[in-house]
Amino acid sequence: MPTLTLSHFAALTLFALFSSVIFGITLREEVKEQIRYGLFCFVCFLGGAIVAGWAMFLVNRR
Repeated sequence: MPTLTLSHFAALTLFALFSSVIFGITLREEVKEQIRYGLFCFVCFLGGAIVAGWAMFLVNRR
């Protein structure tokens, strides 16, 4: 049986993608608004994760 091994960043990207699609579909009415909101959520997920990762890196260096 094949197994799928993901890095933390790949798993986060998949989570961000699926969550953003659901947020866009459920929280906006028009298709154009759904796409824009989904992209906004995706960028916020990834940006927040990158900022949090750097913050943890800097705190750990002390």
